[in-house]
Amino acid sequence: MPSGYWLVRLFKHEDVRKSGSGNIGATNVWRTYGRWYGVPVVLLDTAKGFVPALVFSLTVSPLAGVLAGAGAMLGHARPLFLRFEKGGKMVATTGGAFLGVAPIVGAVGLCVWIVAFLLTRYASVASILAAVSLPIAAVLLGDSWPVIVFGALAAAAVILLHRANIKRLLRGQENRFALRRRGARAPRTQQPDVRTP
Repeated sequence: MPSGYWLVRLFKHEDVRKSGSGNIGATNVWRTYGRWYGVPVVLLDTAKGFVPALVFSLTVSPLAGVLAGAGAMLGHARPLFLRFEKGGKMVATTGGAFLGVAPIVGAVGLCVWIVAFLLTRYASVASILAAVSLPIAAVLLGDSWPVIVFGALAAAAVILLHRANIKRLLRGQENRFALRRRGARAPRTQQPDVRTP
């Protein structure tokens, strides 16, 4: 369920994949279209991981909850409704899945994300650090092995999906995030500024 793509398509009649970074996730939607689009996408993407993980954890088993959360994450990265083309980087969906299967671990990841983001203003740095904190928190809190393995695999997947961001960070070219848009939305390909008298 590519909520970022659907929301922008529904209200702006545009393809978010042709704007900003080309990603359908909440960061690109927020950066490109503003918080009134970004916040709902964050909530929807989080719920996408939280609901199935929680329901299956409560009705079947913790392992089933982990598998349901992992399925939601995989579906976010390669959405069925976009014909399995490139989707989002599944940070919010991962957070939601952990809030469903291991709420304290998920809360630790959320706190790490908020602190890292406020200190750096890099969404990518916050996402990577939050993902890495998941298996560490699961081990320290004595969670079950499915949660620990899930945390390790989720962290690896998030880092893998952020490899382009890591390269830009190393080159000093990663953009800091602004909570409020300044000026008009910039297209993916910048055009020269040509003004007529």
